[in-house]
Amino acid sequence: MVPAADKLTICFAHVAYRLQERFALQNTGIASFEVRDLDTLGQRLGEADVLVISGLWRNSLLEKAGRLKFIQSIGAGTDQFPRDELAKGGIRLASAAGVNARAVAEHAMALILALARRLPEARDNQHKRVWRQMIGDLTRREDELGGKTLVLVGLGQIGGRVAQLAKAFDMRVVALRQNPAAGPGAANEVHPTPAFKSLLPQADFVALCCPLTPETENLVDAEALRLMKPSAYLVNVARGRVVDEAALTAVLAARKIAGAGIDVTVEEPLGQDSLLWAMEHVLITPHTAGETRRYEDNVIEILRDNLARLWRGETQLRNQVV
Repeated sequence: MVPAADKLTICFAHVAYRLQERFALQNTGIASFEVRDLDTLGQRLGEADVLVISGLWRNSLLEKAGRLKFIQSIGAGTDQFPRDELAKGGIRLASAAGVNARAVAEHAMALILALARRLPEARDNQHKRVWRQMIGDLTRREDELGGKTLVLVGLGQIGGRVAQLAKAFDMRVVALRQNPAAGPGAANEVHPTPAFKSLLPQADFVALCCPLTPETENLVDAEALRLMKPSAYLVNVARGRVVDEAALTAVLAARKIAGAGIDVTVEEPLGQDSLLWAMEHVLITPHTAGETRRYEDNVIEILRDNLARLWRGETQLRNQVV
């Protein structure tokens, strides 16, 4: 059992996020402390009943977690945690799924808009102090989203929100999800994920908003890229390994598709020798789609909900993993 609030200690562990600061503003009366590096975490973890963490986690920390009863992940992903060992030790685990769904969806839409309106080119011209003249070539002009087809992979909280935003711009949204029986949401139509390649020839934009699973790893491979129209764009706010990066780089270098908006890469940071950096028709953001000024408060809201459930003796946690 998790100790009562007046006997509970929470450890917030993150290299940058200001979780304890935001938590303190809520005046809960619950004791807490903050660590920002692995060494300090190892030294102080034994003081904590609850751990709020993501990237700093190491399995070796379990040896030092004598009081630990609950881990609240800061992110949606929990692959780094040893679920079987946590279960054996009676340590509960919950993810922060949905914590930044709106931010990621808005970022995906921002990439779509930036590519359609040629904003990377405009920024490059600004740096060069170039005032671009009128363009006669229709294929090189800015474009409108109305009437364009978006093939959307993933229709969870993020993809569902992207569908809503895209429909607000009068786009036609063709979505893929693992379970089409769950419905199309805001999309015009929904298909099972294996139908992905059959839908690509109609896409003006392809947006990846899916989790990385055996089914989605390298989903966008060389064959998929060949099926896209030369005028189509790829946007990835999912995971780098959903795309065959070498194939994408080759297709972009050959101008076989119009461009790409990339927030995630196979290796992060993206290698300095990657050809993607210098491509004017590629917009790269450094895995910041989920960044938001509300992130800490959103995580803390999930944390407090789960603590309340544990104190009430409920077995089901919000975003329960273990």
